[in-house]
Amino acid sequence: MDCDSPCSPHGNASPKALIRSDIWFADGNIVLIADSAAFKVHHGQLERHSEVFRDLFSVPQPVDQNLVDGCPSVELYDRPTDLYHLLIALYDGIYFQKHTAADFVAISAVLRLSTKYFIEHLRERCIARLAIDWPTSLHEWDRREHDGTDREGRYNPREIFPHPILMLQLAYELNLDTFLPSAFYDLSRYGPSKILNGTRSPPPIFFTEGDPEGQLARLSDDHLYAAFLGREAAQLYIHTFLESALRDRPSTNCANVGKLSAVHCVESFYFIHLNVLRSVGGIACGRDADPLYTLLQAAEMLERTDFSDGVKTCGLRMCSVCKTEFVDAVKKARLEVWELIPEWFGLREPRSVEDMN
Repeated sequence: MDCDSPCSPHGNASPKALIRSDIWFADGNIVLIADSAAFKVHHGQLERHSEVFRDLFSVPQPVDQNLVDGCPSVELYDRPTDLYHLLIALYDGIYFQKHTAADFVAISAVLRLSTKYFIEHLRERCIARLAIDWPTSLHEWDRREHDGTDREGRYNPREIFPHPILMLQLAYELNLDTFLPSAFYDLSRYGPSKILNGTRSPPPIFFTEGDPEGQLARLSDDHLYAAFLGREAAQLYIHTFLESALRDRPSTNCANVGKLSAVHCVESFYFIHLNVLRSVGGIACGRDADPLYTLLQAAEMLERTDFSDGVKTCGLRMCSVCKTEFVDAVKKARLEVWELIPEWFGLREPRSVEDMN
């Protein structure tokens, strides 16, 4: 990218040196300036997609205005990196061949300015893309978690999805409350120190935009409080589930009631109880305070055959009735968790994606 080539207004000296970006069309007829970055584009292309730009360019310019590369200029009070991504989207479209966390740079930039300049088709495209990463239904959340797990079973979501703090900041900036529950829930699965320390924003394109490694992004005190409060509620839910769903197991419907084999169901539920307790602290698989996953893992124990009885590997010897009842209890609990997430983090009822558009 040719981001370091200087360009100067034609005529009088410029009060500041401009950095010529690589969005510089030889036949362009307007130069947009954001901070010190300059973009030579076609005002017709911008007017075609935005009434705001159409009104902006209709304002008469001073007769003695300095020209940049022979063209009039307009200064915009936007981040240069944001404007760069918006112009790329207007000229080339915005496409995501393979979902990665790096997509968030362009998505957030284009969404921010498409909202400001009323470019509805780009705004809708960005919101639809965010809805994939920050689902509004349990079914889509499970799909997301599957996408974040590789073939070896390792969970590495940060390769595919951006850090939730970045999403929370964007959501609060642009009133995207639909995505707050999943972003807060994702964040709450980190340990408290990692939540407090924050993360780095993606590096800017132009060196004038601050730290070349990206600005440190942290939550406000109010949002930190919400994250910790929700995290505590998530962990408490697992305790409540253990008390309500496992305390009276096996039930009176157990197929082994009154038989010596009833001990198999009792031992199986005890084993599940112990493993769920391990998961609460994130010990078992590195997911801290994640009741949706903990519950799913509890149900999957019923089908596993890699447990040991001290002699050989085996599965849980639980009767079919107890299995069915426990699976139903887990499904019900996971749906309840999903419905409780907004409440846990002190959020109002979120709007749908359609309502935001």
